[in-house]
Amino acid sequence: MITESNSPVRDICDTARWVAHFRAIENLRPDALFRDPYAEQLAGQRGHEIARDLREGTKHDWAWVARTYLFDQFLLREIQAGADLVLNLAAGLDARPYRMPLEPSLQWVEVDLPELISYKQEVLAGETPRCRLERVNLDLSDIDARRALFSSVDERAKKVIVLTEGLLIYFSPEEVASLATDLAAGKKFSNWIIDLASPGQLKLMQRTMGKQLSDAGAAFKFGPREGPNFFAPYGWEAADVQGLLKTAAKFKRAPLELLSLLHEPKGPLGNFPWTGVCLLKRTANSLNSCREGV
Repeated sequence: MITESNSPVRDICDTARWVAHFRAIENLRPDALFRDPYAEQLAGQRGHEIARDLREGTKHDWAWVARTYLFDQFLLREIQAGADLVLNLAAGLDARPYRMPLEPSLQWVEVDLPELISYKQEVLAGETPRCRLERVNLDLSDIDARRALFSSVDERAKKVIVLTEGLLIYFSPEEVASLATDLAAGKKFSNWIIDLASPGQLKLMQRTMGKQLSDAGAAFKFGPREGPNFFAPYGWEAADVQGLLKTAAKFKRAPLELLSLLHEPKGPLGNFPWTGVCLLKRTANSLNSCREGV
């Protein structure tokens, strides 16, 4: 059980409660872009306190909502296209197996740190998932353990869709490259949904809430200048890319002062403040070449 503390963020596990706060707030809206009746309990009082006390902790609520919506849409599309196993890495307090319209035969594997999984199981003990849910205690920095898991998943699925919502920004480029390579080695790993920040957005986040999160061991690190093309050498190519601001504007959620940023520059984003969700597709030659590239 996660214990209480007076500090805004104690460790990286607390970021999951913070994100659940935004899903809980969205769930109260009559025009909600998604429904998550479990978010309020998962966030708990601590989640709301973090949002309140963290510098700019509630300023970008539109972005969190847009991110969840886009992950939902990409995921449903891939399941309809035949994905029979969802591998959710650093699943946090995500309640998609409980709240989304899923077939009972769908396999869903959640991976996260023991502390978060224990807390989540306690909160959702009386609820029934809509699919075949499995939780795995694993630190993704343990490369041997994660490769063993990926191999096991690969053997029992026809088509795997990977989710890493809110994870990669906490990894160094080298760590992201290593993870991408390991995922691409799976024969059945077809697609991967990620969220991504531009270098400009990364710097902005580091200057604001970044200091508090860094002190808690959750520093923002990943905002590649190549954008989605960063993943090409490691076996992945972009199949669909959607900006959070454009998505929020579509549903009249974007702040007025940011609407001028809807006109994104062509080519590398550089210092332009951009965040988005990307659907990556495993390239045909990745299986044989990826492990040689890192």
